[in-house]
This record gives sequence, C-alpha cells and structure tokens, in this order.
Amino acid sequence: MPDAPPATLTIFMRGLEIEAEIGVYPSERGRAQPLVIDVELALSPRRVVHLADTLNYETLAKAARALVEQGHIDLVETYAQRLAAICLEDPRVIWARVRVEKPGALPGARAAGVEVTASRG
Repeated sequence: MPDAPPATLTIFMRGLEIEAEIGVYPSERGRAQPLVIDVELALSPRRVVHLADTLNYETLAKAARALVEQGHIDLVETYAQRLAAICLEDPRVIWARVRVEKPGALPGARAAGVEVTASRG
C-alpha cells in the first residue's frame, strides 16, 4: 500500500483539566483554581509513519502543566499566550490556537476564558 501524500496535520488536545494559581484578585492568590485547556496545532505538511514524525499529545499536556508549576500567573490571557509561544517553539508548528476556560470565574456562567491564535512570522 503506498504512503499517503504529505498533508498539513492538525493536532489537538481538548478538555485538559489542571489546577493553577491564577487571578488578579487578592482572594485568588495562594490557592489553586481549575482551568480547562484546549490546544490545536497545525503542523507543516509531512508524512507520518512514526511517533517522531508528529507531535505527541503528552508533550502538549506536559507543557500546559509545566507552565502552571512556574508559579502564580495574574491573567488567563497571559497563560494562553505563553502556552501558544511554547507550542511555536517546535519548528514543525505553523500556528497554535490555545483556549483556556476558568470555570467559576463569572457567577452564572459555566466558564469564562480566552482563546489565543498565534502563528509563525
């Protein structure tokens, strides 16, 4: 069977739940709050035969967790921008879309949050 022609790949991770020290209000300092993270990445066209040919989902989850382990972040926007920048460090990534929800941030809403799209160049 012949290999498929190279095509742009979209890798995604949806609904990763993590705890983060995040927020600008005094009541948000020193305590963890839940975040729900979605990441979508477009990789340059390539044939995928082995795991090394693509981006491992576990790598995305580890990057998201490692970012919150660095300490308190004031804004969800800052977290999303930083995570998108980390994703773009991989030269195969053409663009990154990071969506971060902060459940409980807005009374009466299931969640509030931000979506950031970043690309090369």
